[in-house]
Amino acid sequence: MTEVEETYYTDERWQNWLSRVDEEDLDPESEESARLLFNMQDDAAIAVAKVLSAYKDGTLDQETALEELREIGEIVLSEVQFESEEKLMLVDGVQMSLRCVFAAGEEYVAGGPAPEGTIPEHVEAAVAAEDEEDLDTAFAHVVQAGTLVIEDNGELDVTVLEDIEYGLVSDWVSGLDSLQSALADPEVIEEDGEE
Repeated sequence: MTEVEETYYTDERWQNWLSRVDEEDLDPESEESARLLFNMQDDAAIAVAKVLSAYKDGTLDQETALEELREIGEIVLSEVQFESEEKLMLVDGVQMSLRCVFAAGEEYVAGGPAPEGTIPEHVEAAVAAEDEEDLDTAFAHVVQAGTLVIEDNGELDVTVLEDIEYGLVSDWVSGLDSLQSALADPEVIEEDGEE
C-alpha cells in the first residue's frame, strides 16, 4: 500500500470554522446561524465519507483508514475555547452529532456493517434506550445504524427526526444524516471563499 497522498482533514480547516463561529453573532433561532453550524458538521462528515470511500474502493487499507478516521476525530472533537457559553454549547452540539459519525466509520472499517437489524430498528432501539437513560446502548444502536448507512450509501429516512424528542439520539441521528449526504455527494463545502 502506497503512502496516503490525500490529506482528508486538517486542524487548520477546523480552526477556520471555529474562527467563523467566534466572529459571527450567532442566533440559534436564525437560519443563517443554523446553516453555518450544519456546514461545519457536513464538512467534517465529508472528510469521513472520503476516507470511507477510499477504504471501500481499496485505495486505503484497514489500518490506514482507521488511522485517518481517528486523526479527523481528534481534530474535530478536541476541546474548544470560547468566551461565549452559548457558542460553546452550539459547537458542542456539532461535536456531539459527529461523535457518532466517527464511531460508525471506525466500526464499519473494523468490522463491517451491522449483521442484524435495519436502520429504523436501530434508531427505534436507540430512542427506547435513551428513554431508559441507557446512553451506552443508545449510542451503540445509532452506531450500528451508521454502519448500515455507510454500507448502503444511506437509507436513513430523516423524517424519523421529527418523531424523536430532542436529546442525544436526535443529535447522533443528525450526524448520520450529514454522513449520508456526504456519502451521496462528497463535495467539499467552501468556507465562503476561505479555502
